[in-house]
Amino acid sequence: MAHGFDEATLAGVLGHMNADHTGDNLLIVRAFGRPEAVSATMTGFDGDGGDWRVELADGSSAVLRVPWPGGPIAERPEVRREVVALHEEAVRRLG
Repeated sequence: MAHGFDEATLAGVLGHMNADHTGDNLLIVRAFGRPEAVSATMTGFDGDGGDWRVELADGSSAVLRVPWPGGPIAERPEVRREVVALHEEAVRRLG
């Protein structure tokens, strides 16, 4: 079973990602399964990966789950490391 993070950790990370990294959210979802996305919001995460709500051009939305590149995690500092790794891989994939 995946490690769950406390509400303060979830709120802090999600608030930061959705306020300061909207472009990074979009890049990640485009690289990891939804290239047609027009916007993305990080909605949650656990020890196995992150979750994003993806908005599509036709007005519909979808959910995308992306596993952490380094494998399961259990500590708050590891979340940042894994999100950065996702972003770096997204940049590599999309150029």
